[in-house]
Amino acid sequence: MRPAGYAVVRPGGRASFLVHRRAFAVTCVLAALLAAACVAYLCVGESFVAPGEVVKVVFGRPSPDELVVGELREPRLALGLLVGAAFGVSGALIQTVARNPLASPDVIGVTHGAGAVTVAAMTYGVTSYTALPYLSIAGGLAAAALVYVFAWRRGLHAARFVLIGIGCSVALSSVTQLFLTKGDYLVAQQAKVWLTGSLNGRGYAEARPLALVLLLAVPCALWAARAQRTVSFDDDTATALGVRLGRVRFGLVALGVVLASVATGAAGPVDFVALLAPQIARRLTRTAQIPLPAAALTGALVVVVADLLARKLFSPTELPVGVMTAAVGAPYLMWLIVRGRSRSGEPS
Repeated sequence: MRPAGYAVVRPGGRASFLVHRRAFAVTCVLAALLAAACVAYLCVGESFVAPGEVVKVVFGRPSPDELVVGELREPRLALGLLVGAAFGVSGALIQTVARNPLASPDVIGVTHGAGAVTVAAMTYGVTSYTALPYLSIAGGLAAAALVYVFAWRRGLHAARFVLIGIGCSVALSSVTQLFLTKGDYLVAQQAKVWLTGSLNGRGYAEARPLALVLLLAVPCALWAARAQRTVSFDDDTATALGVRLGRVRFGLVALGVVLASVATGAAGPVDFVALLAPQIARRLTRTAQIPLPAAALTGALVVVVADLLARKLFSPTELPVGVMTAAVGAPYLMWLIVRGRSRSGEPS
């Protein structure tokens, strides 16, 4: 019997699978909005480029605006799309394992670990843009491993995982501030811009490794989309169904941490994207699990729109994209906390 709200799709042969109608429609709408946002992003800047010329450049046709669009704006847009998609999927996976909308790479220490290692490297003279992304990735993975080890007690308890992650985030943030005070003034300024999260001056060189990781992660994401259904059950029910919860949770967290670490290495810790995107996608689709395609598209849309606003709102001053995402994400985080306390019956 087909579940309510689902349609059976048979692409050919005997194979068939279920598709949630609303989730599919929302994903299509998000893709259309993202395409429109990309065109607006390429049109708007210090000089306005007509949409027709933008389309010519995108499809490789000759245009007098090829330098502005193809060389200056397109690489930055490509990185923004990949960073947003990676953070969106990462946040969806970690929130699924933690069963908590407050959980994200920003909260459990991944981005803070990446920031601490990167700032430490800058303080001791490592300023190469070739080496820093890899150090950032190593820092994020190390922080996540530390949180996972401390949270493991005959299994991964969701609440313990989040609380220990928050504690590690605070500790790593303090370490970062310590290195900022020890470093040279110019290095500290450079580190602060990186810690905010910025796409300025970045492009295809940073986007290529991230694109490769995302491409390799596609098979894992297909498995993760299916594994989400079993992890969303309570532990007793999932165990009774024969699910090896420890392995499944480890796989989901590992994939989420790798994506967040690589995205942080490419553009810095763009805060709150991994927190916002999955919950927006879930509320739009109204599904029991967070749909990964919708989360990826929402994350990409958030980053692209935020960077466009960061470039134009206070022109000629250009803000880091992380400033805009934090301006939206911080109130949303407070709303989630207040909403959670009111639901539990605690006085707010």
